[in-house]
Parts: sequence; structure tokens; C-alpha cells
Amino acid sequence: MTITKKLILFTLLTNILIIPKQTFAQTTTDQKPDIEYFKAVITDIENITEQNEGNITENKQILKVKILTGDEKNKEIQIDSPEKTAENNPQKINIGNKIIISKNNLIDGSSNYVYIDSYRLPSLLLIFIIFVSLVLYFGKLKGLGSLFGLAFSILILRYFIVPQIAGGANPLLITVIGSVIILSVSLYLAHGFNQRTNLSMLSTLITLGISIGLATFFVNISRLLGQGSEEAMFLTNSSLGNINLQGLLLAGIIIGTLGVLDDITTAQTSVVGELRLANPNLSKHELHKRALVVGKEHISSLVNTLVLAYAGASLPLFLLFSAYPDTPFWYSLNSQFISEEVVRTLVGSTALILAVPISTYIAAHFLSKTEVTKMKVEEFHGHHH
Repeated sequence: MTITKKLILFTLLTNILIIPKQTFAQTTTDQKPDIEYFKAVITDIENITEQNEGNITENKQILKVKILTGDEKNKEIQIDSPEKTAENNPQKINIGNKIIISKNNLIDGSSNYVYIDSYRLPSLLLIFIIFVSLVLYFGKLKGLGSLFGLAFSILILRYFIVPQIAGGANPLLITVIGSVIILSVSLYLAHGFNQRTNLSMLSTLITLGISIGLATFFVNISRLLGQGSEEAMFLTNSSLGNINLQGLLLAGIIIGTLGVLDDITTAQTSVVGELRLANPNLSKHELHKRALVVGKEHISSLVNTLVLAYAGASLPLFLLFSAYPDTPFWYSLNSQFISEEVVRTLVGSTALILAVPISTYIAAHFLSKTEVTKMKVEEFHGHHH
């Protein structure tokens, strides 16, 4: 059995082991849920003009839609168009548009249908196909391994980390365990079982440990409670009210940092390995020094990338600063939401910076011995042939 087949088998077996059995449990009750969701297509739009009590004219749209999925497939109904699809809105609804509707089953046995959102899964599938195609075209077998690693990471998040946290487990502890599992499988799937991957793994674990310590320290001394976002408030008011929001904040920082950490450590280990193969006469010190030159370039680009990624995600927040010019900047910076983003960005960036010297030193220390030994053995066999 080839290594690739072993890895695929290992991934499948691991997935079967980690997915809780209740995931596959089917509800046997005949009682319908309070809300059902369907995909539908708009077949006609009727514009209605009516006057309200204040004698003010209002324009209203009635959508005629045909349900495309579920028990009520091909059923035709009428629903009100949402206000956001008014004439001056760029997302105006047209005949032929596919949408998501909900059926609200009321206590008295009646039901009503409501427009929920546009149906956009085909466009998501298209960009996913483009992404996978490029990974396989340029990455070949390593690209395939990285895709398996990606799938495994998503499964760990979906079936281990999220259910455990939702069940009231410590978010930080669960995320650390899940991160180690993700790291172990994804690294070896993408790069194979070899010494360079072992060294990358070691470097990433060390740096991840440091980032966990930094995140915990600064979240605590900054008195961040993880309540700085609307999502956190929704969680507090949901059926999952026992979630440790501070631990959830730490978990998010760790997962976000892990995503970039393995890139740095793998790249630096490869740089050291290739430098050693290109010039076996380089000393450990020289090898370390030259690899750090490449690492510094990597740092400058990745830190900027990380900051811009967070800034892009928080762009509406920056616009709010302009909307309230009288609010002092220091007051805004001190808010829970902004402080959480600052800690998240700077802890991640600090971990990236530390990952370069750590991975470079470890790789230079071990590869300076093993690569030379390997080459001498090959040279010995070559002379005897």
C-alpha cells in the first residue's frame, strides 16, 4: 500500500472515530419543526400600490414562487417581497431568481411563508471548484494531500471542537486538543512523513504554546470577557447560554494563529533544507544566518497580510469612526470589540515573528547533521558502484 493510500485510509478512519454517533441519529417523531426551509424560484412579481391609515401611498410587491425542494416540491405560493429589495436597492428581485423561503408552523396548526434570502450556493460551488482545480494543477500530489488536510480540519472543527464547546466544555482546552490533531494530520498529509515535516511540527507546537501563553496573559490583563461582538451577545441569549465567552475568544485567537503558523514553519524548514543540499559545506551558524534572511522577508509580508485581513473583516467598524467624529479615538480603542481585535491581531503577529527564528534554529540544528550524513552515505555508495 502506497503512502498516499495509507494517508487517505488514516484520514477516513480518524473521521469515523471522531464523529459522534449522535450526528447520524435521525429524528423519528412525526411532529413538524417550528420552521422549515425550502429553495424556491420566483415565477411572477405583482406590484401593488396601497394607502395606509395616514393616507400615505406605499408601493408593495407580491412574489409568486414555486417551491423546488422538500415535501412541498412544485407547490406554488405567494409571499411578500422584503423591504430591502425596493426599487433603489442593487439586489432587486427579478423573475427567475432562486431564493430561500421559510415555512413557519404555528401552534394553532396554521402556517405562513416568509422570504429569507437569495439562493447563492451555486456561486459558492463555482469558486470552490476553481480553488480545488488550481490546488491540484499546481500542487499535484502535495496539493491533493493539502485538500485532504483541509477537509480533515473542517471535520475536526465541525464534529469535535464546536460540539464540545456547545456542550459546555472549556473552549481553550478543546481548541488546543483540536489544534494539535489538525496540525498533526494536515501537516503530514500535505508534506509527507519525513524529517522536515517532523521539524516543522515541532516548531509549530513550540510557537503555538507561546501564542497560547501570550493570548491568555493579554486577554486576562486587558480584562477582555469575549463580549465584544454581536455574535457573543446572541450566544449569551441563545440556548447555549453556558458558553465561556472568554475561553471562546482565546480559542478563536489560537485557531486563527494556527492557520498561518504552519505556513511559516514549513517554509523556513524547507529553506534550511534546500540551502543545506545546495551547499553541504555551510556551517550551522551560516545556515541559520542565511535562512533568517529569507525569514525576515516572510515576516514583513505575512504580518502585513494578517493585519490587512483583520482590517478588511472589520471595515464597517472603521466607517463607524467616521460616522461619530465627536467620539474620542482613545475611547473607541478602549472598547471591548476594538480591544479584542487588537489583541487578536498582535498576538497572531507576534507568534508569526517568533515562529521564524524558532523554526530556523531547529531546522539548522538538526538538518545540518542529517543532510550531510545522508549525502555522505549516497557519495559512499556512488564510489563503490
